[in-house]
Amino acid sequence: ITLFFFFVLYHLCSKLQKNIFNLSQLNHQPGKPTVAQVKRLVSQVNRERLWYSHLRPILTERQPGSRGSQAVRKHIFSKLDSLSAGWSVEVDSFISETPHGPVSFSNVLAVLDPMAPRRLLLACHYDSKFIPSDPSDPQKVFVGASDSAVPCAMMLELVTALDPHLKKHKQVTLQLVFFDGGEAFEQWSQTDSLYGSRHLADSMSRIPHPPGSEQSTLLNAVDLLVLLDLIGAPDPMFVNHFENTARWFDRLVAAEKRLHNLGLLSSHPKEQTYFMKDINMGPVEDDHIPFLQRGVPVLHIIATPFPSFLHTLDDTADKVHSHTVENLTKVLVVFLAEYLRL
Repeated sequence: ITLFFFFVLYHLCSKLQKNIFNLSQLNHQPGKPTVAQVKRLVSQVNRERLWYSHLRPILTERQPGSRGSQAVRKHIFSKLDSLSAGWSVEVDSFISETPHGPVSFSNVLAVLDPMAPRRLLLACHYDSKFIPSDPSDPQKVFVGASDSAVPCAMMLELVTALDPHLKKHKQVTLQLVFFDGGEAFEQWSQTDSLYGSRHLADSMSRIPHPPGSEQSTLLNAVDLLVLLDLIGAPDPMFVNHFENTARWFDRLVAAEKRLHNLGLLSSHPKEQTYFMKDINMGPVEDDHIPFLQRGVPVLHIIATPFPSFLHTLDDTADKVHSHTVENLTKVLVVFLAEYLRL
């Protein structure tokens, strides 16, 4: 009888421990870096590297299936392969019907620890919209600097700056997603847009995680999707779009204020310049939608109002405010360090 009660007590304690663990994951709290740690982290962000090494090669036409698209994928692979954190990088290729017929698309996926139970997805789209060149200046083509070459470059700079700290795999791993086919070929609709994100969300919802699981999928492992878009113009404003991720938006607000007060941001006149609380701009359709529809929490970092040059040939490098891009990269470095407990 004593042995029987011992086993009952053992199983109850094990179950309680498991429930406490699961609850702790649901109530994931960021770890706040010290002032010294913050200074060390943001000192690794290099504006010249971001601009010349990461951004410049992306400023080209890169429509799905094009040579430019292939060149940008090679660039992303090359940059991630040069890092020491140990990224597992793959191309998620598929063919989808479009108003222009069947088109080949290729998402670029990179994850630190494929076996980690939980993931933070950091994403943007790397394709450029098809916009005809100006007959009076046929050499001028649409390069989509803010939409979304700059977010792609920021993601590469973020993981480059954090490279020494990302070597240690943790309970929550980081996954980068560079979506293809974010733009519409003709008129934005449910079927003519978000090709890459629709495909990936559906694919992740079908992949068992951990492998062999009959109850959980790779999509269930996603704690949060952070989507970057339309970044690069001076004086951007970012607002919170979803109540269930308000606490993570608050971390961005806090990081911006902290960096301002430490004198670590440039061309930054007041402590709350970019991330604005209590302003409702309404949701924006973007690559997060297929994930949001499947219950994934989303932090949508998109400039609203949109840049005045959106979807025009003027969305070029000379419109990018380098200090703003550097500042936002520093804010995101602190955010990632807190979330991943680096």
